[in-house]
Amino acid sequence: MKTGPRASALAETCRRGLALQQSGRLREAEQIYREILAAEPNHVDALHLLAIVMLQTARPESAVELLHRLISMDSRNGDAYYNLGYALFSTGRVAEAVESYGEALQRNPGDIRILIGRANAQLELGQPEAAVADCNAALAIEPQSAELFNNLGNALHALQRYGEALASFDRALALAPGYAQALNNRGNVLRDLRRYDEALVSYESISGEAPEYAEARNHRGNVLQDCKRYDAALASYDEALAIRPDYVDALVNRGSLLRDLKRYDEALASYDAALALAPDSADALSFRFDLKARCCDWSDWDAQSRALANRALAGFPVLPFVMLSAVDSPAVHSRAAAAYAGRYHAPARAPRPPSVLTPRKRLSVAYVSADFRAHPTAYLAAELFERHDRGKFEINAISLSGSDASPIRKRLEQGFDRFVDVASRSDEEVAALLRDLEVNIAVDLMGYTQDCRLGIFACRPAPLQVSYLGYPGTVGADYIDYIIADRYVIPTDAQGWYAERVAYLPDCYQVTDSTRVMPEAMPQRSEVGLPAQGFVFCSFNSVHKITPAIFDVWLRLLRRIDGSVLWLYADNPRARGNLIRMAAAKGLAAQRLVFADFAKYDQYLARFRLADLFLDNLPYNAHSTASDALWAGLPVLTCSGQSFPARVAGSLLNAIGLPELITHSMIEYEDLAVELATDGKLLAAIKAKLRQNARTCPLFDTARFCRHLEAAYITMWERHARGEGPQSFAVEPVV
Repeated sequence: MKTGPRASALAETCRRGLALQQSGRLREAEQIYREILAAEPNHVDALHLLAIVMLQTARPESAVELLHRLISMDSRNGDAYYNLGYALFSTGRVAEAVESYGEALQRNPGDIRILIGRANAQLELGQPEAAVADCNAALAIEPQSAELFNNLGNALHALQRYGEALASFDRALALAPGYAQALNNRGNVLRDLRRYDEALVSYESISGEAPEYAEARNHRGNVLQDCKRYDAALASYDEALAIRPDYVDALVNRGSLLRDLKRYDEALASYDAALALAPDSADALSFRFDLKARCCDWSDWDAQSRALANRALAGFPVLPFVMLSAVDSPAVHSRAAAAYAGRYHAPARAPRPPSVLTPRKRLSVAYVSADFRAHPTAYLAAELFERHDRGKFEINAISLSGSDASPIRKRLEQGFDRFVDVASRSDEEVAALLRDLEVNIAVDLMGYTQDCRLGIFACRPAPLQVSYLGYPGTVGADYIDYIIADRYVIPTDAQGWYAERVAYLPDCYQVTDSTRVMPEAMPQRSEVGLPAQGFVFCSFNSVHKITPAIFDVWLRLLRRIDGSVLWLYADNPRARGNLIRMAAAKGLAAQRLVFADFAKYDQYLARFRLADLFLDNLPYNAHSTASDALWAGLPVLTCSGQSFPARVAGSLLNAIGLPELITHSMIEYEDLAVELATDGKLLAAIKAKLRQNARTCPLFDTARFCRHLEAAYITMWERHARGEGPQSFAVEPVV
């Protein structure tokens, strides 16, 4: 260390800067430190104090640079490593922060500040076990720290050790009654346990203690939305934003609630406000894109779909379901699913190793879904559940939603050996139930669709876990062992895009219900708004599947086929208005678009008989809707793409012996549509072939399908029982 009059003067100047810094006069302190460093560039105290000023004035990048300089001169300085860890964490360089905190601990063992900092970084990095260890080490030194018990509770929560997490938060609150962060975090645990009333009490306890704590209002809004108390949820989000107008999470949550309430303009404004504050927010980008798709607002479609794809490829957790209609790319879908699973559905603790349960005479299979109700999944699969061979299989339903009292729900409740409603149970509780039932194979029927509960499968409750039917793609998680598919929807050379191994069925992966009865009475065209004459193109897919490219083709078809109409199902006025405006811009009258209203299932099936040709979407094909159209005798024209959702209709057409209706480019698709609409003999021949093949081809042979699926389950189980890991395989067709 330098001595002498000059060094003494610099030291005195540095002390003056420190006094200013401690009194909050940071800009003046910064100026003094910079003057010292101009005179003595290697003045370690000035370097360190200036770095702290950088942190205090929200300039962590500058702090990192200064602290690296300091450490290069004084590598024994534990405080420098601690501050560097904090600075790195603040810039998002979390892994480096953990390393820096480790260096600090080597120099200052037992320093609680360092243990707390490293625990927070480890938790952010997805290392909750390590965070628990550091919190416990700190508590051994300072056992009466409410902050440490709060941090420990967060780490235990991340590990899904909910009971221990609650106990830790309660201990923090015993030491510091009214501790807002602990109350908020306690509410979050209770929400995950689906103990909503208790969670609300915890959040509301904060109001008197910390009225400016916006996080509690945001989280309370989430619970109120879970409870379907929508007005109260919206008010809670608004309270959070009144406190913190720049609260991005609250803006996104508010937008999603308004979207569900069909207040689309307000929802879009909320998402736009979030993106103005955080342009790279994966949630805001995803939800905004989905909202605009559901309104057929394609004003920035190309730019936004590219932005979402780029974010997915860069590893950000964009919503996987949204990507299915945004881009036709197995690579993008795979990366989106893997990132989302890692962020929101990762195993919180080391999962239990798959056990080799010996079936009690029968394999126990559990189908897990929130869609055991009036839903396409239920209509497709009801007969499958009934047909399973009860001599070989025990078939369980794990229902994640309450009853809607529909006829299909009542049928499903009778079609299983055991039907268990677990809507009010947490993921861990449902997983425990599956273990108690000694389920051999758990089948997720949801993937990333609405109300999914992949957290159940992340707990590894069954030796084998399978993805089927509800989600056309990978879920990107290694705790799902298999995906049920066929060689059309997942070609052999596409297996690399799937985290699961592929169990190939020989005909078509999609099950159908052959017991459906078509209504005898068919509505008249006039009853549903169709003209008495003219060719009827129809597409009853959800409107979010319509893209600008496919709609442009449809409008060209209307121009080429005089007197034709396009019959669509659009469930909101905003979508209808946008579609009509786009048609008008191409010179087509509003009457050329006819919109179907909601109808009960039998009435919906009957409608197909009034149409002449079903036009499929790309890149998200019709799935259950295409099956319904074919069942009703309506030909489906599709264009196959590269990804699973873009190939489903092609799989259905192959299974019913109509590959001639599969095209592979928009030009081919449009030309074949014109040919079918103008050549009555050709279309009549196609319809006659469809009627004949419906009785003889595999698509509607549910008994055959059931035998194939059961063979797949048996093959999976036999491999597992031999101690072999999951491996792709193909089921041989039954004779």
